[in-house]
Amino acid sequence: MVSLLAGRYGTPLRKGKERALVAEARVDGKLMVLAFPQTFMNLSGESVGRLVRRYGVADDLTRLVVVHDEMDLPGARIKVKEGGGTAGHNGLESLRSHLHSGAFLRVRVGIGKAPGRMEGANYVLRRASKTEQVDLDVAIEEAADAVELILAEGPAAAMNRFN
Repeated sequence: MVSLLAGRYGTPLRKGKERALVAEARVDGKLMVLAFPQTFMNLSGESVGRLVRRYGVADDLTRLVVVHDEMDLPGARIKVKEGGGTAGHNGLESLRSHLHSGAFLRVRVGIGKAPGRMEGANYVLRRASKTEQVDLDVAIEEAADAVELILAEGPAAAMNRFN
């Protein structure tokens, strides 16, 4: 999703000091920083913590939009959310730990529940089927659209459209 947005704005992702691939783009005079942490998911807060300090958003985490997978949403469903808990998501736990808050915006991309007795981690890390991948590709486009709408019109507009 990050590379999709970087492509839309013609800005390359470059390796940053924050253990992330980073791109900067100006959108209607506003700086949009795109970042894809290069840590394991459960350590992503290390990277994001450094990024929010570098770009001066540590004091206003409502300016941070995190796009993440969500097992509690049906596959390929998008939902925008302000703040909230972690629901056992290790990446969100890491963010909350390093940011000392969960007040950031979220674009949740549904992947559905793990079938049967499959462990959640195994489900998340497995390769998607061809059908699932087609649906996820559409969801990724929608997630990028949601991020752009948040930037242009705010989270309420994005929630009204995608929730």
